[in-house]
Amino acid sequence: MASDTERGALYRPIVPNQHSRVTYAELLFDLVFVFAVTQVSHTLLGHFTPIGALQTTLLLLSVWWVWVFTSWITNWLDPELTPVRILLFLLMLGGLVLSTSIPKAFDSRGLWFAIAYATMQVGRTIFLLLSTSPAQTGARMNAIRILVWLSTSGIFWIAGGLAEGEPRLVLWAIALAIEYVSPAVRFWIPKYGASSVTDWYVEGGHIAERCAGFIIIALGESIVVTGATFADLKWTSEVVVAFLSAFVAALAMWWIYFHKGAEAGSELISNSSEPGRLARLAYTYLHLPIVAGIILSAVADDVVLQHPAGHSDARVIVSAVGGPMLFLIGAILFKLAVRGWLQLSHGVGIVALGVLGWYGAELSPLMLSIATTVLMGIVAVWESLSLRSRPDNPQSEASSA
Repeated sequence: MASDTERGALYRPIVPNQHSRVTYAELLFDLVFVFAVTQVSHTLLGHFTPIGALQTTLLLLSVWWVWVFTSWITNWLDPELTPVRILLFLLMLGGLVLSTSIPKAFDSRGLWFAIAYATMQVGRTIFLLLSTSPAQTGARMNAIRILVWLSTSGIFWIAGGLAEGEPRLVLWAIALAIEYVSPAVRFWIPKYGASSVTDWYVEGGHIAERCAGFIIIALGESIVVTGATFADLKWTSEVVVAFLSAFVAALAMWWIYFHKGAEAGSELISNSSEPGRLARLAYTYLHLPIVAGIILSAVADDVVLQHPAGHSDARVIVSAVGGPMLFLIGAILFKLAVRGWLQLSHGVGIVALGVLGWYGAELSPLMLSIATTVLMGIVAVWESLSLRSRPDNPQSEASSA
């Protein structure tokens, strides 16, 4: 690792045994993604069809990827310095264009979405390259490799923005596949090979806190959607119960993620000799299903609030059961990465939700919502009780790799 004198002037200083705090500039940047997450959930609500779900999934993958890549960059660079702050402000502008384009990304604003996304990804990486000291040979080559991959995907983003209909979906799917594969192959490029994980040095506590903050964003969006819908409805007994069910479910998700898991992850990555490897797996990839589960659950809450009675159709079952299931799948994999063992409560919860979904059509949307909330509550309580008798010691670095 390069010493502080060899690091670029815009890099965060390395202070041994000290956690780098999340800056106010980063928190301001995150506000754009509160809006982006809201746009994604509202888009799914308005287009809850197989093709609509596929399109919305692609949009969510894009939103998460541009955010998490920015979090890596601000882990390396110091947002307290003016040039880095200006970078974040420009990325906020791009993020606003991206977010406002989401509802019509597969219609009239596809090119706007593509230009905003590609510009954020490529422009931010160019800034990183220019900010890296020549003495940081590994870090410079890492930035070059990332730039090659993102520039390649950018071609498909722009081409998709210029196309219409199914070709746009296909081209953007290719662009996302390129970007999601790139960290897994360590940004390998011809002649220069792949990056070393030592070139991905991150301050573990910071990256853990950033991703935990995004979970709060998603949960906050869920609460906002529920509250806004509830405020506009007539407060019948069914609507009130549906509102309470949605609120308790959000609390259960918070408890499952934050009670022990977030702390264990932060401790492990902070003490790891290869934090970049763990950050790639546990925070870059495995947090995505957690976020997706929260957003899908928010969609279910809205649907159940508006139509609590009758039989549950496919839309209700997929959102009400699929949301918590996605969340638990992400949570169990994340905790496996940081603890080294599978959380039994989460596994049982996933199976129970699968059984519930099988019989979901026989229940009303309200009863299905209550049942999923009860299951999530049981998982939260079960995990809390089990960890009292089993210390939550992060796994060894060997197993985490």
